[in-house]
Amino acid sequence: MRFVRALAAALALALAGCASAPSHEAPAAPEAAGAWADKPGWRAERHMVAAAHPLAVQAGLQMLREGGSAVDAAIAVQMMLTLVEPQSSGIGGGLFLMHFDGQRVQAFDGRETAPAEAGPDLFLRGGRAMAFRDALVGGRSVGTPGVLRALEAAHRQHGRLPWARLFEPAIAAAERGVPVGARLALLLRDASASRLGEDDEARRIFFDAAGEPLRERATLRNPALADTLRRVAQGGADAFYRGEIARDIVAKVRGHARNPGLLAEQDLMAYRARERTPLCFEHRARRICGMPPPSSGTLAIAQVLGLLAERDLAASPPVPAPWGLEPSPEAVHLISEAERLAFADRNRYVADPDFVTADSAALLDPDYLRRRAALIGTKSMGRAEAGRPRGATMTLADDRSPELPSTTQIAVVDGFGHALAMTSTIENGFGAQIMVRGFLLNNQLTDFSFVPEENGVPVANRVQAGKRPRSSMAPLLVFERDSGAFEMALGSPGGAAIIPYVAKSLIGVLDWQLDLQRSIALPNFGSRNGPTELEQGRASEALQRALHERGHEIRIQPLTSGAQGIQRAGRGWFGAADPRREGVAAGD
Repeated sequence: MRFVRALAAALALALAGCASAPSHEAPAAPEAAGAWADKPGWRAERHMVAAAHPLAVQAGLQMLREGGSAVDAAIAVQMMLTLVEPQSSGIGGGLFLMHFDGQRVQAFDGRETAPAEAGPDLFLRGGRAMAFRDALVGGRSVGTPGVLRALEAAHRQHGRLPWARLFEPAIAAAERGVPVGARLALLLRDASASRLGEDDEARRIFFDAAGEPLRERATLRNPALADTLRRVAQGGADAFYRGEIARDIVAKVRGHARNPGLLAEQDLMAYRARERTPLCFEHRARRICGMPPPSSGTLAIAQVLGLLAERDLAASPPVPAPWGLEPSPEAVHLISEAERLAFADRNRYVADPDFVTADSAALLDPDYLRRRAALIGTKSMGRAEAGRPRGATMTLADDRSPELPSTTQIAVVDGFGHALAMTSTIENGFGAQIMVRGFLLNNQLTDFSFVPEENGVPVANRVQAGKRPRSSMAPLLVFERDSGAFEMALGSPGGAAIIPYVAKSLIGVLDWQLDLQRSIALPNFGSRNGPTELEQGRASEALQRALHERGHEIRIQPLTSGAQGIQRAGRGWFGAADPRREGVAAGD
């Protein structure tokens, strides 16, 4: 916990004064992991914030102490994360936000959109898909950011504090400076940031006078971000989507020397956050609600749990291991096979519902899931094929585009009976690796399929003007099925691996009766319809042997989840944060 204590010790200083892939590429590997730090979980009675950085948690908690709502706290958290965790999220990206106001569940869609000039050939050169790295860095991959419009929409309905107040902690911290965290320092030296220093503004922020990436505990200052946040605080989201900031975003995107993009001022002016009907399903004695498409996360997790509904997962609990607990071979087998089937359907059918009909009800139909579950045998199926749910068209080809993992998760409960789970992202580590006015721009357009068709058959998740790329983000709210009482908020970063990360954590709580902290800390595992992935350094030889005997192709790799969550504990709350990252929870 040394890095957590060090960062927490900087709170008073930092916040002083605040009261005033194409088919030929393999699935993306998760971002580099930081040092593992065991975390016990945190308890509170009235309200609580869980997020990826102690300074962000403190900013959100400050809003709750001033009488703010869960939405108020989440906005303060996100603004601070734009400063202290810029590699993962920020105002240049997008988000999904699930909110419960004590009566109803809402789903706010702040996913980025493709520019009006973009078409299916965006990532084609000479009729062939671009190399992913060539597509990623620069303006071509930048979608219209949605974070501020979505937060503004949620604040309009549920905010209690003035909009401008929510920006003050981040503005003060950006001006005074904050210590560089362990993960940011690590990632600045990682290959994912290889071209970040080519951007003049990013180089001024993240590199020292000698051109070296900032080291842990060095002072990170970002006066340009402070100015941007001050403008948005005073002028609302319009200050971002119209005027000088919008013009500078467009100029940076379209003027990129090597890889210019198509974003236009009209795209920013026309952007609208969407409020969608939540996708809710039941598992055991719980009702679970999350984002519908264009997120595939909730739908895939619902399929996984539905495919396993008639399996007694409780009979295969985690077993002792040198690091504490690890999932049993039977559990890894069953869950990974269910994930293969869910990913096969996801890659065939799920895309922006404004462009492609994604019948979630048909994909979750009990009869359909029973037929698919019958495919799970004692041996691994290897690679699953998409099923044919009721009414499905088979004129869609599979999408095998990579989805990168730099994302963040926020959970908040307030003293008014409100709760939220929010997942926010700029997609790859440091996004498109271009910076405007102190914030990084996303590379979300690379979440689209690079090829618009396979063998003459269209891909559902192909690029189209105004379309939102498919996502795996899965912020979830969990309720007791019979009483309707709110029980848990949960989510994780991790690209497409979000689906197995969150599924594992849910199963840990609901089937294995672990608390949320221990569930998150369980070794990560699963399949994205490829090899069975096991977390590096946390998979025993016995587990590997047992899976090999069941026909699994095993891939050992870092699986750097960053789950955060809050769970009801008696009359209060229990906060959990992933030991693989710097996150914490705090409350009163």
